[in-house]
Amino acid sequence: MTETIILASASPFRRTMLENAGIAVEAVPAQIDERAVELALEGTGSTPEDVALVLAEAKALRVSEERPGALVLGCDQTLSLAGEQFHKPADMEAARRTLLALSGRTHHLNSAAVLVRDGEALWRHCETASLTMRKLEPAFIGRHLARVGQKALSSVGAYQVEGEGIQLFSKIEGDHFTIVGLPLLAVLKALRDRGAIDG
Repeated sequence: MTETIILASASPFRRTMLENAGIAVEAVPAQIDERAVELALEGTGSTPEDVALVLAEAKALRVSEERPGALVLGCDQTLSLAGEQFHKPADMEAARRTLLALSGRTHHLNSAAVLVRDGEALWRHCETASLTMRKLEPAFIGRHLARVGQKALSSVGAYQVEGEGIQLFSKIEGDHFTIVGLPLLAVLKALRDRGAIDG
């Protein structure tokens, strides 16, 4: 017997990953103020991994309020570079600044997942991948953003490795699913362990 998992995320990539793995999933995006949650963590010594986990849990808890009895999966991803945390770019100029900052350097993507049922967190997990961007000329960044358009605004690093964004990199270390935004293998194990999917 398999259980329908409630995905507390609007990400089409996360939903597709789960569906491709044979998981029955219903997407119910969580309405939370992510920046407010992050501001509350400032000065607490929280790592980017901690922030990703807190955001993922906050999303799952919010949706769990609306879906009693359901198993809810909350997810979030943070990007960190030399102690600085990046957010989704608000516009194309912000995307350009993000890519300039990442150019020629190694940054980290921290993908968190939390399972919640009836307001209780049952499982938490975060995985990190390291990505080294090749040195990018400003003119190339402009042409790249012109080609990918608004897609650049949908991810924290202003790129998608599953698309044309892969051209920006010289080296990637880490699980592909983690980079796309969900530590899928760990999530599948957690679902099997809880009898939510056939194991």
